[in-house]
Amino acid sequence: MPSKYRPQIFGWFGDLDKGPHSLPLHDDRLIYANDNYCAFIRQEHSDQIFYTCLYFVAIILLSILIVGMVIFIFGFDHELALIGIIGFITCGFGLYLIIPEFYQNAFSRHCSPIIFNRKTGKVYVNESYFFNFKVLRHPKVFLQPKKRRIQEYDWNDMHGVIIHNFSRNALTSTVLMVCQPGTHQVIDHVMLDPAQPGAGSLHVWCWINSFMVYYKSADIDDGEYKTDEEAKFKEDMIEGEGWPEWMVEAFNATSLEELSTIKQKYNIKP
Repeated sequence: MPSKYRPQIFGWFGDLDKGPHSLPLHDDRLIYANDNYCAFIRQEHSDQIFYTCLYFVAIILLSILIVGMVIFIFGFDHELALIGIIGFITCGFGLYLIIPEFYQNAFSRHCSPIIFNRKTGKVYVNESYFFNFKVLRHPKVFLQPKKRRIQEYDWNDMHGVIIHNFSRNALTSTVLMVCQPGTHQVIDHVMLDPAQPGAGSLHVWCWINSFMVYYKSADIDDGEYKTDEEAKFKEDMIEGEGWPEWMVEAFNATSLEELSTIKQKYNIKP
């Protein structure tokens, strides 16, 4: 049975149901929570370093191969020229796919936290522009390695799906499908929990669902920073990362009316 969210994302493995879960967290991605909002990291710093190095090496190797293919095209007979053309196109496409991965690992500082406010039903994202599932990109964005995507979403319009990476390790990821209000028509994607083994990817999804409806299994002191350490959390994870001032204030909004007041204060259009 296919996903009910259309268009279906590549690698789709299953749709996830919203609602409270008794499943405990068993995950260190919860960085902070209080009675208003919670924050989850989506990248481990050690993973970012590893993949930055890996993709950098891949870029260097592919660049060398491209030079070699050019030599094949112009320096040898017609048979080798054909090999050179095929190799040039293949290596060029490889660079096209790998450079964004390098950018998002090299320039996603402080683990790309995602914020969920349960009193306003809003979700806040501040991440690398390349931390997504796009394949077709405008050429000019390759000249903007630090380009960021800063968005506010409605939790009611976000729905979870599991995708599979088709590796022998059976890793899955949880993705939030952003739909047009009241429909299953997907207009955006947000990575929630990348590359976890088996059922491990469900822990974050289940905890967030429980948190959003005040279910008892979502203990707000499960985070790396305890509830009374909000100032330290913001100093370490939020400040200097390009979060808009109004958005940081909105983390703690206790109602849609208060959120509206915050937006009016900073001249933010609804």
